[in-house]
Amino acid sequence: MEKAKVWFTKELSPEAVVKMYEAVGIALTGKVAVKVHSGEKGNQNFLRPEFMRPAVEKVGGTVVECNTAYSGERNSTPKHRELLAYHGWSKCFDVDLLDAEGPDAVLKVRGGTVLRENLVGKNIRNYTDLLVLSHFKGHPMGGYGGALKQLSIGFASSAGKCLIHSGGYTDSQDEVWQHTAPQDKFCEAMADAASSVTDFFGGRAVYVNMMCNLSVDCDCCAVAEDPCMKDIGILSSADPVALDTACLDLVYSSKDPGRDHFTKRVESRHGKHTIDAAEALGVGTKDYELIEI
Repeated sequence: MEKAKVWFTKELSPEAVVKMYEAVGIALTGKVAVKVHSGEKGNQNFLRPEFMRPAVEKVGGTVVECNTAYSGERNSTPKHRELLAYHGWSKCFDVDLLDAEGPDAVLKVRGGTVLRENLVGKNIRNYTDLLVLSHFKGHPMGGYGGALKQLSIGFASSAGKCLIHSGGYTDSQDEVWQHTAPQDKFCEAMADAASSVTDFFGGRAVYVNMMCNLSVDCDCCAVAEDPCMKDIGILSSADPVALDTACLDLVYSSKDPGRDHFTKRVESRHGKHTIDAAEALGVGTKDYELIEI
C-alpha cells in the first residue's frame, strides 16, 4: 500500500478547519453527514459548534450524532436532543440524531476480528458522503479519541456501543457494564465497527483531527481533567488510520512537559492496538507522509 497523505497546520481556527478539509482534495458534494462530538454536559474541553460552522457550511452538511450507552445526559433521545440545543448544535445547524428512533441499521463487518455486524442509527442510510470532525484527545477507555473512535463508538447506536464495549456479548444498556470485554478485544471491536462505516461510505469521506484542549479525558466525561499539553494544530487525511497515527506521533515527539501524562493514558488502554487492528482490516495504513501547510 502506498503511503497515505496527511496534511498538518499549526493554525487553529475555524477557517483552518476548512483549509484542511480542502487540502485532502476530495470534494464532498452529495448528502453529507458531518460527524462531531456533541460533548457531555459539564465537559469543558469539547469543541464548540461555532468552531465547526465554516466547515459544516462549506460542505452543506448535516451534523450527525448518536446516543450513548452510559448514564449521563446523552443516553436517551429526549435528553440528548435537549443537550444538543443547550450546547448550541441544533441552534447552529440541522442536526440528525441517527438513532433517535429504531430499528438500527445493521452494517456487516467484513473479516471482523470480534464483531460480525455493527449497529448504527438507521438514518445513516440518508447520507452518501462523510466529513468527520474529531477533537483529538485522550480517552478513559480507548486511550485516545480521534477519527477511528468517531467511526466506531461515535457512529454506533446506543445498542451498537454496547456490542462494542462488551465484545459482541450484549446490546443492552442494562447488561453491558457487567460484561465489558478485555481491553484488546474492545480495541479490536472498535476497529471492526470503524471498518463497517468506512465500507458504507467508500471513498466519499474526509477526516479532520483538531489537536487542541489536549486532556487525557474524552469529551464524553462530565468531569474531565483540564488539558495537560499545549495545542498542536489540525491534521487531515482521506485515511483515518494514517491520521490517528500521525497525531499520536506528534504527541510522542513533543517536548511538552505534559506529554508523558498523555502517553501514559494511551498506553495503559492499549490505544495503538485499535490502530493496528484497523490497519489489519484494510481501513487504512500507518505508513504516511506528513505535509505541513
